[in-house]
Amino acid sequence: MSTLAPIVVFAYRRPDHLRNTLESLKQCEGFSDSPVIVYCDGPRNAAEVSLVEATRKVAKELLGDGAEYHFSEENRGLSRSVITGVSETLERFGRAVVVEDDLELNPGFLRYMNEALDRYADEEQVFQISGYMFDVPEFSKVQQAMFMPFTVSWGWGTWKRAWDHFDSNATGWEAVRTDAVLRKRFNLEGVYDYATMLIRQMEGLRDSWAIRWYWAVFRENGLVLFPPVTLVSNKGFDGSGSHGRGWFRGFSVKKNFSKVGSIALPLATRLDLEQYRKVTSTMWRQNGGWVTTILDRLRRKFGS
Repeated sequence: MSTLAPIVVFAYRRPDHLRNTLESLKQCEGFSDSPVIVYCDGPRNAAEVSLVEATRKVAKELLGDGAEYHFSEENRGLSRSVITGVSETLERFGRAVVVEDDLELNPGFLRYMNEALDRYADEEQVFQISGYMFDVPEFSKVQQAMFMPFTVSWGWGTWKRAWDHFDSNATGWEAVRTDAVLRKRFNLEGVYDYATMLIRQMEGLRDSWAIRWYWAVFRENGLVLFPPVTLVSNKGFDGSGSHGRGWFRGFSVKKNFSKVGSIALPLATRLDLEQYRKVTSTMWRQNGGWVTTILDRLRRKFGS
């Protein structure tokens, strides 16, 4: 049996996006020795049937009999699909690399993910390995990964012992309404309004597994390992997906991937505050700076 983490691919109704994702995934070092499990959600209505079928056809065309397929007859929605697929895979394998159908991956993505999943398998404070990194200019020549106190859902990996903390009810979430200090910390000192995302999720106005996962990691004071430069580019900001909007947000900047060498893994499991400030400053800029900050405040005030 392969010792590499299984790759769990989530797809729905975007055949062209999935083709791009799988083609980049197949170029990754270690792909041929990795188990691949595909979860594809069912159509919401008759108009989506052909797109869902085309997406499944792409998966089988590119992956063939070497992959395992879970094609849902019903539409579960993104959250339920991801929660179910990740939970089932971790029960079987103990670890997993998670990829959605709007990502483009650097050829070094899987090598980095598997090395980090091995290295921190027993480090209880480490909850996730992220393949994505924000475009921090100061990190362009850095060769060592670093820890941050928040999650990102674009190409990531985890272990069963960490995912066991996931709580679909986001127990204690009400605190982000009443505790200003906690809310500010959850929002990375005001850089990104995760609190409103969580509140809207728990009020039934969103369908996000990712914000609940971040809340679970936050409650446990967990850390996430990030590469110094991104190994993942998100292509899902073109209006084709269920999530992802914002005219002023710059997270979808196209990446011209180059071959990456081995990324050094830090020996100390700790947050470097200087690195943290550089990352959050870049997040604020990529999120639209003051323009988006003001728009987010207006949305909170008027509930839009």
